[in-house]
Amino acid sequence: MNKQTYAGGPAPYIHEVRVGWGHCDPAQIAFTGHIPWFALEAIDAWWEVHLDGTGWFQLNIDRNVGTPFVHMSLDFSSPVTPRHPLMCEVAPVRIGTKSIEFQVIGRQDGRTCFQGRFVSVFVISDQHGVSIPAPEDIRAVVEAHLLPEPQPQDAR
Repeated sequence: MNKQTYAGGPAPYIHEVRVGWGHCDPAQIAFTGHIPWFALEAIDAWWEVHLDGTGWFQLNIDRNVGTPFVHMSLDFSSPVTPRHPLMCEVAPVRIGTKSIEFQVIGRQDGRTCFQGRFVSVFVISDQHGVSIPAPEDIRAVVEAHLLPEPQPQDAR
């Protein structure tokens, strides 16, 4: 787990993704459709690290808590390639009554490749879309790891 502080608060979690040849399109860069997958994998890893091994699967199956996405946005600034590991910096930036927003910044070799925002709502998993307030134990963990302020876009 990331123990550094960042701008007066906890550091974002860093998740490493191995980008392979199979992730690439004919232009020899990662196929655009894989970028959200990499970001969502990083968010799932954030949950697992901060909830003691509980990721999306365990939340849904063991706790009956789902977090379906209601908004995703990505800005691209440099191609993702298999040349270097993709380091995905993940941090919650907002938690509402029934929703949470994560920021994911993907970097390779120190260069920002993409930045994204991902908003999901808390629901009862087996009731297909019945929203609920964020469970208190989850809220406490998220609030302890919120970035102090949303991070600005990097220069392109």
